[in-house]
Amino acid sequence: MNNKKHLLITGGAGFIGSNFIEYLLHNTSYLITNVDSLTYAGKLENMVQFKQHKNYRFIQGDISSKLELSKVFDQEYEAIINFAAESHVDRSIGDAEPFIHTNIYGTFNLLQALLSGKAKKMIQISTDEVYGSLEPNAPSFTERTPLAPNNPYSASKASADLLVRAYFQTHQLPLMITRCSNNYGPAQDKEKFIPKIISNALNDNEIPLYGDGLNVRDWIYVEDHCRAVHKVLEEGVPGEVYNIGGLEEKTNLDVIKTILHLLGKGEHLIKYVDDRIGHDRRYSMNSAKISKNLGWSPNISFEEGIKRTIDWYREQSIR
Repeated sequence: MNNKKHLLITGGAGFIGSNFIEYLLHNTSYLITNVDSLTYAGKLENMVQFKQHKNYRFIQGDISSKLELSKVFDQEYEAIINFAAESHVDRSIGDAEPFIHTNIYGTFNLLQALLSGKAKKMIQISTDEVYGSLEPNAPSFTERTPLAPNNPYSASKASADLLVRAYFQTHQLPLMITRCSNNYGPAQDKEKFIPKIISNALNDNEIPLYGDGLNVRDWIYVEDHCRAVHKVLEEGVPGEVYNIGGLEEKTNLDVIKTILHLLGKGEHLIKYVDDRIGHDRRYSMNSAKISKNLGWSPNISFEEGIKRTIDWYREQSIR
């Protein structure tokens, strides 16, 4: 009889999900089932490093499909960690339907599985974007900040968070929500901000910068996020929300300049373009709760993390 605990990771072929699986396989003895529909963001190459691991299995499936999801629930899981999401703001503005489909209905299906006894608990992986936008000198988001999403992507994530809250309040299910600031690191989709900067700079292509470039984001290296989710998995309290921030607020312009400097490239590559609609001005996370209650804090500075990230993408471009 195998006494190891079994986790269901949804969206584990994506950027954060695949990094989380790699973290768990290196640092724990959990058995892991990964379900992913392998859209543009979920890639087979993100799973190469652990696909032969004895504690890991992969099932291709869409969490918004009850039929496909039923293949995954051939056992009871210790926990479901829901990373599966459509997460690209620009794509959500162009076509919101996939975001409603995956982020809301997919979360609903997982909640129903939890309600029917298919797992002991669930962590909903959310985002700081559900809180909306901050003024330059406003205090950071806390877990009590009202939800005020400003684009279809963040609205779909806020909707999923409210479903999770409702299932906790109604059914007293063991549910927790984590809301994290902007992640960066290895294996992030090239459509995202930092990978696009690195890729364009390596190829001496123009780097588009929305508006005045002074929009502010709080950046966290993906490994630090993975450690935080692991903390919540092991010690989190049902019904609670945990903000996870990197304590590294940077303007978009500063991020580009930092990367160009590290790559020895000139700022002439920066091309200012019209701002996008629904573009939040500033995000900033107050992580005092997870720090005080669970003993987590970020370990990797932006300077160190961005160097690691550049090295990873440089290696990929050489291969």
